[in-house]
Amino acid sequence: MGTYYIPRNYRGETRILYIFTIKSLISTAVGVMVGAIFLFIFRAMNMMPVGLGIMAFFALIGFVVGAIKIPTIVAIPVTKKIGGEPIYEIVLRYFKHKKRRRLYVYTKEINKEESANEQ
Repeated sequence: MGTYYIPRNYRGETRILYIFTIKSLISTAVGVMVGAIFLFIFRAMNMMPVGLGIMAFFALIGFVVGAIKIPTIVAIPVTKKIGGEPIYEIVLRYFKHKKRRRLYVYTKEINKEESANEQ
């Protein structure tokens, strides 16, 4: 009798505290660190609840960037192109594009001369 490989479903095993994936946990921690700066500023002005609210807001933004994917909505043309992609990939592409400051556009144009040469 031979041995057989039974595939295992690994989906969800990288989750921490059920809602956090590793990427969303890291991005939430970055959001908390950014919010902590504001917390220290508002704590110095004796406005601790405002600082905590701002810190929670940045943590929520970090979680959304790390965990949520863009939905595909047929009525909105932009989401047809980027639907299903995580927000962090879109943000990374944006910063890479800003760093390069170049835009590459692929257009396929067939000239009459080129098509004649190919035949």
